[in-house]
Amino acid sequence: MKHPVTPDGRYFVVRGRLWRMANPHLGEREKSELVKRLMAARRAVRDAKAAVDSESEAAAHRAVDDAKRALGERGPAWWPDGAPDLNRHMAKNTPYADWYAKVQRRRGAAED
Repeated sequence: MKHPVTPDGRYFVVRGRLWRMANPHLGEREKSELVKRLMAARRAVRDAKAAVDSESEAAAHRAVDDAKRALGERGPAWWPDGAPDLNRHMAKNTPYADWYAKVQRRRGAAED
């Protein structure tokens, strides 16, 4: 994977920030349909912006949010252990800080 995934599989990291993964308990078919919905909604956002149609853009943003919630990327955390949701937090400021520092060191060594 292009972006590192936390050892517990809850987040991936982009530019040091944690982003919640989709719920791994979704079936492949359900996940595939939800991803299709998400991509269609994102295209609708792009098209509405190009058309300068604020009503359509707002509806498209709601559709993106609905799809992301259904995927488990937003809304209540999909894990059952009660751990806090650290979505959008900087990895270095979370319990994943040591893990992420190791990932960065490995990536730095690989680039040399």
